Amino acid sequence: MPALDPGAKRAILDAVAALESESIAALERLVRCPSTLGNEASALDEMARNYEGLGLKSQRVPTVPEKLASHPGFSPPLISYEGRDNVVAVHNPREAKGRSLVLQGHVDVVPEGAADMWVTPPYEPSIRDGRMYGRGAADMKAGDISNVMAFKALQLAGLQPAAQVQFHSVIEEECTGNGALACMVALPKCDAVIIPEPGPNYDAIYTVEVGVVWAWVTVTGRPVHVRDMHAGINSIDAAYRISTLFREYEAEMNRAERIHPSFFGENHPVNINFGTVEGGEWNSSVPTRTRIGMRVGVMMGRTAREVKADIEALVEKARQDERLRGAQIKLEFSGFMADPCIFDQQAPIVQAVRRNFSETAGRELRDYKASGLTDGRFFELYQNTPVACFGPESDSIHGIDESVGLDSFHAITRTIALTMAEWCGVEKA
Repeated sequence: MPALDPGAKRAILDAVAALESESIAALERLVRCPSTLGNEASALDEMARNYEGLGLKSQRVPTVPEKLASHPGFSPPLISYEGRDNVVAVHNPREAKGRSLVLQGHVDVVPEGAADMWVTPPYEPSIRDGRMYGRGAADMKAGDISNVMAFKALQLAGLQPAAQVQFHSVIEEECTGNGALACMVALPKCDAVIIPEPGPNYDAIYTVEVGVVWAWVTVTGRPVHVRDMHAGINSIDAAYRISTLFREYEAEMNRAERIHPSFFGENHPVNINFGTVEGGEWNSSVPTRTRIGMRVGVMMGRTAREVKADIEALVEKARQDERLRGAQIKLEFSGFMADPCIFDQQAPIVQAVRRNFSETAGRELRDYKASGLTDGRFFELYQNTPVACFGPESDSIHGIDESVGLDSFHAITRTIALTMAEWCGVEKA
């Protein structure tokens, strides 16, 4: 990779610094968009405006299950995709000389939980002690804005990439990844991908991530008056018994001999989470029906389909349990059906990101072995395209008072800008 001209490098760094206030304002606007599942339109529109502000034409890419269902990366959706088209934009140089690049990010956020527990309202961004608080501020709207501002910094420096740069703003990273898949198959393959996903509480670069399967178990019991409860079948009790089978499975999957070498040193990388429970009608009635939604991790070396089979076997075991006799147990799969992924740390794009971050931030990006997952898997697993998945230090993502460090946010923007300039080459804007 040719070294960036020192004068151009200085101009880009100065431009990123000059854009810091604008970057914060742009992040605030995006955080104000309550882009939970099915409600992403405002955030998608905001990203379209951001791309158009760069002089690029924004385009909508629909997520069409019928066109994606045969792809090995597809996950069964939870809701309709109508009115929720992804947003992309493409920069093409006057003369293509460098290597092409995708700058990708998701706009969807998880629900805010108990809003009364937040110090400030989750969709009213608040800056305190060098951090921005708000749902999605870290995961991953800071990264979305870093992608935009990195490109804008090149423009402010009088430059533009000398290769194609694609921007993808996608939905459903938090539940299927189908938005990322739709954009990946709709646009030409590029030479590398940058996804500025947040680290935990440090500036991080993802080295490996687990896969994930979402499953739903519905137990139908026999409702009776509580005075005759032994004549009934309590669906909540039955669901709890089923959950204990999954806890035993979780413990087995985290035994040392089952951990892939890529996760050595990580404590309990395979997690099962019971994320939703719906059940019961009345405190004095034996409940009729209970539905539990769960998220099951997939260790590297296994596939989502293999874990799906494990889940099916566990539910069948529950059906044979004498204590659950008479209960009807239904198993469904919708949401993630995602395989684990290793990110090639020797890939030139990853090496460039590491170097540019350390040279400008004065510290290293720390390796992150993720017990969660990102959209990066699509490009690595199904396109053989190298992915640099890295991002700012964050706190309490998916929790209360989510926040991102603003110094770290700006450091990620600098890193993307310099890496894009090196990777793609530059020409006069």
